Amino acid sequence: MSVWNNPNMQRVEKGAVSWLTGFKEFILRGNVVDLAVGIVIGAAFTSVVNAFVSDIITPLIPAGKTGLSTWTVPLPFGSHLLLGAFINAVISFLIIAFVVYFFVVRPVNTLMSLYKKGQPEAVTTRECPYCISNVPLKATRCPYCTSQLPPIAQPPATAQPS
Repeated sequence: MSVWNNPNMQRVEKGAVSWLTGFKEFILRGNVVDLAVGIVIGAAFTSVVNAFVSDIITPLIPAGKTGLSTWTVPLPFGSHLLLGAFINAVISFLIIAFVVYFFVVRPVNTLMSLYKKGQPEAVTTRECPYCISNVPLKATRCPYCTSQLPPIAQPPATAQPS
């Protein structure tokens, strides 16, 4: 019996083909590519901001003879705290957070609020007239006070042209 005619091998082959098909569909989705592009651009932007902070911003802040970026504090056991590098990282983080908030989060929230205003929310509940609790729209008895609920007021029928 040949290896290729073996039923177990055919089952493994079908599983591998379905796995590869699912992987291909996942990779070719637009949001995966968008995510990859976003990560690459974010990494490039981070390196630009880090260079801006360490090469332009922190040399302007006086701290010692050479500026903030090389500021260290000696420790008693022969090591140094690199406070300047830490402050550089904090400043870089704040700049990136500022840019992301004002150029990504706020515009997206504004667009989402404009989109949501155009769509009225569907009413799914009503108030019980006896205990003022919210109950499902189609309920006939209040689950809180067990009172019989009046029928739902039907909207008036629109007049049909004759």
